Amino acid sequence: MADKNFNKKNDTAPVTESAPIPENVEVVGINFREAGKIYYFAPNELSFKLGDKVIVETARGVEMGTVKVPNKTVPGSEIVPPLKSVTRLATPEDIERDQRNHELELDAALICKKKIANHKLEMSLVATEYTFDNSKLIFYFTAESRVDFRELVKDLASTFHTRIELRQIGIRDEAKMMGGLAVCGRKYCCAGFLTDFVQVSIKMAKEQNFSLNSSKVSGACGRLLCCLRYEHETYEEAIKNTPPIGSIVKTSDGEGVVIETKPLASEIKVKFENDDKESVKVFKCREVKVLKYGRNNHTDEPIDDDVPTD
Repeated sequence: MADKNFNKKNDTAPVTESAPIPENVEVVGINFREAGKIYYFAPNELSFKLGDKVIVETARGVEMGTVKVPNKTVPGSEIVPPLKSVTRLATPEDIERDQRNHELELDAALICKKKIANHKLEMSLVATEYTFDNSKLIFYFTAESRVDFRELVKDLASTFHTRIELRQIGIRDEAKMMGGLAVCGRKYCCAGFLTDFVQVSIKMAKEQNFSLNSSKVSGACGRLLCCLRYEHETYEEAIKNTPPIGSIVKTSDGEGVVIETKPLASEIKVKFENDDKESVKVFKCREVKVLKYGRNNHTDEPIDDDVPTD
């Protein structure tokens, strides 16, 4: 007969208290792919330098990572317990094995693409990743909607004889994994050095006098350019000290109207109308006195934030 009280709290069970978090904790920062997120691990009484290859135990299994933050002490409030420890420094054999895994990933990707086609699934394979100990094979893909890939997983498991995981990712993650050259001629920021995606809004493009043409302010992923974020605070501060377009200002040449601004250069272009003649002259912001502020076209318009959700 089933116990009717199985959902009731057992008042006689001993109460276990979690170990208190130390005020300061020694950690080492490690990531697992270029421009990947940095995770803290306990150094296990070992000393590491920048760029060292290390073997660690993660939630996904045994992994080889790269030291991005050498040993340092951080407040206990900055870590999420329990903190896993670094197993050891990687050996030449470990590094060779990791390279072999990358070669196996290329072969696995080709096989997976064929099986996706065989199963007639609407999905696109982006990347393949083996854990260091080969206990799991992860396939990253994109799709416009949810995909029933249960049969595909069974097919892949019988082929590779290891645990299979299919993970759907967003368009920003795809750009980060694939990499490439941006319109500036440099490597994508997300693939080169950004460890996490930043929030970017159309307001940032407006304040930096960018054309609001989507092709001009969007990256390869189709989202707003991450680099719009870099100078945002500088522009915000400069705009505070720059009379907006339409302002009436007093200059050494008389009163005029601001028709163009260059916040970073702290310059404004002023139009004068004298005896039915128009003239334009450039002044430094400090050289003029604002008599009447114009409409601030940077802040009065609605803001359409492009918050990353991938």
